Amino acid sequence: MKSLNKLETITNIAIILVAILLCGLLVQKFYFKSEIQSKPAEIVKGSKISLPDFQGQANQKTLLLVLQKDCQFCTESMPFYKTLIEKSKKKGIQVVAVLPDSREEGIQYLKENGVDNIREIRQVSPNKINVRGTPTLILMDDTGDVLNLWIGKLSTEKEKEVMENL
Repeated sequence: MKSLNKLETITNIAIILVAILLCGLLVQKFYFKSEIQSKPAEIVKGSKISLPDFQGQANQKTLLLVLQKDCQFCTESMPFYKTLIEKSKKKGIQVVAVLPDSREEGIQYLKENGVDNIREIRQVSPNKINVRGTPTLILMDDTGDVLNLWIGKLSTEKEKEVMENL
């Protein structure tokens, strides 16, 4: 009987130690991530963007519109994007819409929102080009270097800034 109680005590202690060890590993994994794991790269001025199979026009700028169908601010910004696209074309700036959805879904989404003047629409996850939020506008040169970027639904002042930077 005495040895049975001793065996139970040792077993209980072993179970508690294993539980503490597992809890410690879970806490370490989810709360004490390394800086590299917890903060993914973000796009900034001067960084380079690489879109698959994309060639910038020599000595020309490209404007990327990074959007998502289910993004309320993307949809609300469509009237501005329509004007922006028209001005970009007049200045010889290539405009590319980047959406995580299929190209056909992207075309449909843009068309439903009155923006049917974009010739190039790409299916690319925003994360693949280090964009962490939509909508994001990225102005880049012909080598893919980011000249400027604007994130979120823009105020009237920021919209003017975008137009001036074209």
